[in-house]
Amino acid sequence: MNILKTAAAALLAATALGSAAHAEATEMRCSHQLPPAHHIAKVIDRWATEIETLSNGEIDVQVFGANSLVGARENIASVAKGNIECAFSINPQWGKTLPLMNVTLKPYAVTDLETLAAWPGSEAAAFLEEKLLEKGVKNAVWLFTTRMTAITSKGAPLINPADFEGVKIRGLNPVADAGLVAMGAAPSAMSGSKVYEALSTGVIDAGMTDIAAAYSRKYFEVQDHVTVVPLFSVFFHGYLNPDWYNGLTDAQKAAISEAGAKAAEWAVAASEEASASAPQQLEENGMTVHFQTSEETAAWKELMAPAFDDSFGGATGEDGVKLLELVSQISN
Repeated sequence: MNILKTAAAALLAATALGSAAHAEATEMRCSHQLPPAHHIAKVIDRWATEIETLSNGEIDVQVFGANSLVGARENIASVAKGNIECAFSINPQWGKTLPLMNVTLKPYAVTDLETLAAWPGSEAAAFLEEKLLEKGVKNAVWLFTTRMTAITSKGAPLINPADFEGVKIRGLNPVADAGLVAMGAAPSAMSGSKVYEALSTGVIDAGMTDIAAAYSRKYFEVQDHVTVVPLFSVFFHGYLNPDWYNGLTDAQKAAISEAGAKAAEWAVAASEEASASAPQQLEENGMTVHFQTSEETAAWKELMAPAFDDSFGGATGEDGVKLLELVSQISN
């Protein structure tokens, strides 16, 4: 009987200790806008699990996707104010707040896989991380998302610059959209989660997203043509509230750092795989797929690149010149 009592007491004690340990875990609520099927959403889930593992459960990472916690437009401010601990955004969502983040959107300039894979840990990334901290967030991870853009439309494809005249198209922000304006289009900036509805209701005529998202967000239900273009690259980056981060132990900070380095590699592999399979998936769902030719690339670049350079240069000044130089050194 005494043995049973001792065993029961030990079990109760262990349960109490486990509950206390769980209660003491540091909460890390992470918001993002991606649907569950998106390849980067899956990488984020894996990243969250890795942080919990590496921190021995001391950090409880709670991921809220598809705008279920905070809307895409509010993520940055919510983290900076400390309303939540963590969020993810695509780099164009920094828009006018930090126009330097548009550097990877220069048409046909930053699409080399070697450069993108080496981005985390580069001087260019470090330069941007300093600027992000000045804006109130601590960068935690760079997740390469795409280097293949899908330009979608209904009724007729968008292949030549003249096809864009007067077309209402999903935009990203004023700096990045300068190239589209130069092609004669009328861009309207909106987050990826808003595009499907905007296309289905006619608010915009054409979509612009990464090729994998065109499939995961089911653009094939509301558009019937897609032009696949190596136009620019996009990162989804995760960032933290600095005060929250500074309150962590060194071991907890190390767990986040190590998980971020691993996730950056996972994202490259996942993004390349997704971009390779998406065109066929779109075609199987009724879309006519066109891959941009070298001649078409030259025609687009002639119009888009100078317009972007003027827009980016005007918004970033000397910092922009320095960042472009740092980017050019990454793969050299």
